[in-house]
Amino acid sequence: MTENKNYQNPDVQEPENDEITIDWMDILRRIIAIRKTLYKAAGVGVVLGIIIALSIPKQYTVTVTLSPEMGGDKASGGLASLASSFLGGGSNNNSDALNVTLAPDIVSSTPFILELFNTRVQTLDGEIDTTLVTYLDEQKGPWWGYIKSAPSMAIKAIKSLLTDRTDTISILNPFQLTYQEKSKVEYLKKQIVAEIDTRTGMTTINATLQDPKVAAIIADSVVAKLQQYIIDYRIKKAKEDCTYLEELYHERQQEYYKAQSKYAHYFDSNRNIAFQSVRAEQERLQNDMNLAYQVYSQVAQQLQVARAKIQEEKPVFAVVEPATIPLFPSNTSRKVILLGVTILTICITGIWQLIGKHYFRKIKSIISNKIS
Repeated sequence: MTENKNYQNPDVQEPENDEITIDWMDILRRIIAIRKTLYKAAGVGVVLGIIIALSIPKQYTVTVTLSPEMGGDKASGGLASLASSFLGGGSNNNSDALNVTLAPDIVSSTPFILELFNTRVQTLDGEIDTTLVTYLDEQKGPWWGYIKSAPSMAIKAIKSLLTDRTDTISILNPFQLTYQEKSKVEYLKKQIVAEIDTRTGMTTINATLQDPKVAAIIADSVVAKLQQYIIDYRIKKAKEDCTYLEELYHERQQEYYKAQSKYAHYFDSNRNIAFQSVRAEQERLQNDMNLAYQVYSQVAQQLQVARAKIQEEKPVFAVVEPATIPLFPSNTSRKVILLGVTILTICITGIWQLIGKHYFRKIKSIISNKIS
């Protein structure tokens, strides 16, 4: 039996080329073929870009930079230690529950934002002079935002017809906010942001609103309220000690005056009497007066130290970059929006014409074949 020398093993196959080759010339020819469609898409993109760019209101950002220095640390060897010896406690400067590193959390807290609601603001053109909570209703929004909020705006318009609108200071209840108050609080939390550099301790506050002057006013108000918030907490304990010592001071002063008056009256009444009992009573009254004076004098010293400690506990804030009215908007430029929308429209149209339409027809034919 002769073997077939031309026999080939069917299991042995020629290796296939797994590399995917892209015919760029074919793609270019296909793009040239649909160039008229792409021109139309570019025109549509320009129109959409103009509409979107004009619909998005301008935003202005004001940045304030602070460099806080805690006053209690630098006074730890001075009157603060003296106050500690008088008041019977150690210095707790390093164990404060609140310090400047919590500035971002303080600024984003609901009570802090609510305190800004009644801040008086004025637009750059001077047409609006009202409170911040009222100014938020005057801000513009994109047209799609009005479509979304059309029902609530209709209800608000009806209410405004039934009630007189005033700019009086509103009384807020942080425990139970209305839907509108809650939405404004959440909006301001996004527009007013505090950041801190843990390495340098520099605190940066950014306020972004639609009017540059209003943004500057709010940024300045946030800085002032943040400083006062931290100062009030830092000196709260010292103020309580000072208030207590003032009450104690007046009490000891009255006790001393009373003992002094009693001694003087007894001495004047028994000046020429030489009885031993009179001298003993006189000496006792004099000792009571001296003791009352010593206590009164010590409390007076403690009060002076406590008053000095209040000043020492105050943090010192150096405003490195103050609030100034910005000249240019901080949001995306309208030209960039126009260019981006136009390019996006051209890309979507090209992908649809080159790839999407083919697969759509293929999927459509498969579905129709299954149905039939």
